[in-house]
Amino acid sequence: MRTPLCDTLGIEHPIVAFTPSEHVAAAVSKAGGLGVLGCVRFNDPDELDRVLDWMDANTGGKPYGVDVVMPAKIPTEGTQVDLDSLIPAEHREFVKRTLDELGVPELPEDEQERGGVLGWLHSVARSHVDVALRHPISLIANALGSPPVDIIEQAHSHDVLVAALAGKAEHAKRHVDNGVDIVVAQGHEAGGHTGEIATMVLVPEIVDAIGSRAPVLAAGGIGTGRQIAAALALGASGAWMGSYWLTTAEYGMTMGDSVTQEALLAADSSDTVRSRIYTGKPARLLKTKWTEAWAVPDAPQPLPMPLQNILVSEAHQRMMRAHDPRAVSMPVGQIVGRMNEIRPVAEVFNDLLREVEETFTRLDKLR
Repeated sequence: MRTPLCDTLGIEHPIVAFTPSEHVAAAVSKAGGLGVLGCVRFNDPDELDRVLDWMDANTGGKPYGVDVVMPAKIPTEGTQVDLDSLIPAEHREFVKRTLDELGVPELPEDEQERGGVLGWLHSVARSHVDVALRHPISLIANALGSPPVDIIEQAHSHDVLVAALAGKAEHAKRHVDNGVDIVVAQGHEAGGHTGEIATMVLVPEIVDAIGSRAPVLAAGGIGTGRQIAAALALGASGAWMGSYWLTTAEYGMTMGDSVTQEALLAADSSDTVRSRIYTGKPARLLKTKWTEAWAVPDAPQPLPMPLQNILVSEAHQRMMRAHDPRAVSMPVGQIVGRMNEIRPVAEVFNDLLREVEETFTRLDKLR
C-alpha cells in the first residue's frame, strides 16, 4: 500500500501513529509507518531530549515525528504560581470532593504532584520544538491547528515538514495558507480534541477544499484495514491513528498504565464522551465515574486551557495510582470498541496492511 505521501515522508505505508509512547512510535516507524511522539507529557525539555535520543537509537534509521500542543489563543502565560492563582477555590474543592467520593487515595509522599502538565503552555511547546529540531525528525504536528508562522518557518529551515489537525474545511484552508505541509482531517469520532463533523463527511470536504495544495490524512474512527481503505477512497493520502495504539504491548511498556488499558479493553464504542474537563477544550474521553461526576447539574464549568489541565493533573495521577478502571481519565476515540486485546505493534500493523489488501481485492471484484 503506497501513496505519494510515502515518498514525501520516506515511509513504506501511509499509516501515521500519534502516541505518547516512544516505544509505540519507534515500533510503528520500524514497521514501515511514521511514529509521531506526543510531547505534551514532557514538563522538562531535557527529559524530552533524552527520549528523542532513545528514538534516534531505536528506530533503525526510519523516519519519525513529534506532536506538540500550541494553542492558537493563549489564556495566560507566566510562572506556575501565577497560573495556580487563577484557579477558583470552588473548582479545587469540587475535585477534592469528587476524588473522596470515588475513594481515590492520596498520592504517596514520594510522588508529589508535579504542578500540572506544563506541555499545554505555549512557551513549553516552543521549547519542545527547539529540542525536537536538534534531532533527525521528519515531521512536527500541532494538535491544535496551525502553529505560529515563525515555527513553521523554523521547521522548514531544518527540512522538517509541518502537519496540523483540522476539524473544518475552513481550518484546513487556513493551515495551508499559513504554510502547513500536511493536513490531518480529524473527525468527531476521534479521541482527544475534536470538532463536530464526522470523519466520513469531513475528509472529502477538506480534500476538495485544499485540492492539490497539501496531502490529507484521515483521522477519527480508524482501527481496521477496511477503514484505512475507506479513507483512501474518500481522497485521503493516508491514515492518522491515535487511539488504536493504546492497547498495544509497547504502550504499557512506556506508560506502566495497566489500569487504563484494563478500562479500555472493557469499553465499547458507546463508552466515550466529549467534554472540556480534560484540558478546557472539547475532547473525547473514556466515559467513567470521573466524567459522570463532571456532568451533574451542580458541577462547575471547566476552566480554559491550560488552567483545567493544571486543576485536574494531580487527580489524573491519583486515579491512575488507584488501580480502579471505573475512575480513570483517558482521551480515546469511538474506535475503543474494537480495542479488545493487548497485542504488539508489529502484529497490529501487519493486520491493518493485510485487511487493506483484502479490501482492495474484494472491491476490485465488484467492478
